[in-house]
Amino acid sequence: MNVQHLVTMANQIGSFFETMPDRPQAMSDFANHLKRNWEPRMRRELLQHIEQQGGSDLNDLVLEALRLHGGILK
Repeated sequence: MNVQHLVTMANQIGSFFETMPDRPQAMSDFANHLKRNWEPRMRRELLQHIEQQGGSDLNDLVLEALRLHGGILK
């Protein structure tokens, strides 16, 4: 799987959740969206990308949500 494609998709999904007024809820909803809609391999590769590369190519909400809620995505 192309990790840059996963980053692009995560950022697009994150852009939607950034419009929510309650940021903690938006981050939780984002993580739950990935849990429900992405296959485990995709979630693992995105989390591995953050561990190895730091996630600087992810938008702020996505990166923060994955750091806070990454445990539910494994």
